[in-house]
Amino acid sequence: MNALVALCHFCELHGPRTLFCTEALHPPSPSPSSQAGPSVPGERDRDGDREGEGLTMRANSSATQRGEMCEGCRSLPASHPGFVSIDDETGIRFLSHQHPRQPQLFSVVRQACVRSLSCEVCPGREGPIFFGDEQHGFVFSHTFFIKDSLARGFQRWYSIVMVAMDRIYLINSWPFLLRHLRLTIQSLQSTALKVFDNEQGVCPQRAVRMNSVFSPAVFPHQRSGNAARSLTSLTQHPNLWASLHSSFSWLLKACGSRLTEKLLEGAPTEDTLVLIERQTEQEEEMSCWEGAEGGGSKSQRHQSEIERARDFLCDEAKLDDLPGPKFRSLRHLRQVLGAAEFRQLAWHVLMGNQVILRGADPGLIQSAFTVLKSLLPVGCVRSVPHSAQYEEAYKCNFLGLSPDVAIPTHVSSSEFSVLVDITSERGCQISAVGEDNISSLYQFTISSANTQPTDRGPSLLNKLEVALSNENLSVDVVSHCLLCLKEEWMNKVKVLFKFSKVDGRGREDTQKVLALLGTTGPGEEDNVRLLKFWMTGLSKTYKSHLMTAVRGGERSPSQ
Repeated sequence: MNALVALCHFCELHGPRTLFCTEALHPPSPSPSSQAGPSVPGERDRDGDREGEGLTMRANSSATQRGEMCEGCRSLPASHPGFVSIDDETGIRFLSHQHPRQPQLFSVVRQACVRSLSCEVCPGREGPIFFGDEQHGFVFSHTFFIKDSLARGFQRWYSIVMVAMDRIYLINSWPFLLRHLRLTIQSLQSTALKVFDNEQGVCPQRAVRMNSVFSPAVFPHQRSGNAARSLTSLTQHPNLWASLHSSFSWLLKACGSRLTEKLLEGAPTEDTLVLIERQTEQEEEMSCWEGAEGGGSKSQRHQSEIERARDFLCDEAKLDDLPGPKFRSLRHLRQVLGAAEFRQLAWHVLMGNQVILRGADPGLIQSAFTVLKSLLPVGCVRSVPHSAQYEEAYKCNFLGLSPDVAIPTHVSSSEFSVLVDITSERGCQISAVGEDNISSLYQFTISSANTQPTDRGPSLLNKLEVALSNENLSVDVVSHCLLCLKEEWMNKVKVLFKFSKVDGRGREDTQKVLALLGTTGPGEEDNVRLLKFWMTGLSKTYKSHLMTAVRGGERSPSQ
């Protein structure tokens, strides 16, 4: 990642100063001389030595131009060559010193340091903020306080800034940066707090200051003496700068590898957009809950819900990781349940009804959900694979329960839910019949209060059953057939959403559009229910794009 991380400090004598800086140097393109012959042994070490000397010379010249610094403004001695780490996979070198090695970067970091500790702060003066421009780069800054028994107000002000020219990349990395920078900051604060408590126990400074006589002539000298404490003395950490170098180097490497560019054939699908939105929301929610005070148990519970949702949206390739017997495909599920029972269950899934699986084998239940969720767009999937109590339908449309969990009366009598009880066959063991022979190991009982016929539609299910019943088609071919059917119906959903929700057309015009889309005729009621349910799975990006286009079209005639 083409970025730079720096630790900054507000000195009471000299103002904002850069304490420590880590930057990434990418390897140069191979030259003809390097391609012609092998490298000389020890050349890499000599380059590193020369680089260290260059860092020292630049640091010395910069320090001379800026004048002498107090201990609070200095991290490494002027003779220190800095820290260097090399990534063996990519060849990228991570260099750390008090100031950047390039003069252009020095001015950029200096400006980011001054702004982060003066005008660009969040309410409370502690926390993250984003600022910058195209000329001087964009900055993610996190300000914080470190306890100091000799400082004014018993604390000193610091900030960690990440400077990059790519605004979009830096904004997309906000949750990741916030989560990991907070770990570094909390480590520094907790270490400094222990030192602060020890010093206060030996000599409480509050009482000393209240009993001392204030003199305007002596005050500057008092401030000068107290302002010279370095971060190393505040934390009593002997390897502080080496530790920060490791932390900043890892942050640059991890932040650069977490987001990658992928070549897509055509525009991204709705499932891709929804997955991107969910990943972003999960990272933001995790960061918010981790930073919230007093939300320990709630944060853990919320994080477990996020993990369960993420696990459910896994690829079908992860089916092999589930223990015990499991369903491997829709065709396998249809063979175990039977054609009639499978159609009934698939009908409820496509209509958006709540599907409840109750049994003692969580792996089998999760495998059933994994193959059933392939019937729906990702945006329509809300799953709780395993729960010790019933969850309402607005929370999940796929619910896995333990065998002893009772179903509420209003749910068992509702036509908008279906219950599948999975019971083990007595006397049957997996070792005797094999894991794939699920029908011999378990008995499946499907019950629902729905009285509507499920053999008419929707049209998507009719076509899918034709593909599933054709043994000449492999499982992969059936999966691609289902993918094409889903894309076809998602396009119909987009047309209906644009026509009815965005444009606000009446019922008569909507009926004409449904006929044009080929959803009328046999199974028309089921087709309309499917379209309305799938409409809830459209991505926020697509909905926002449509609403923006409509508002722009409304303004253009008046202009």
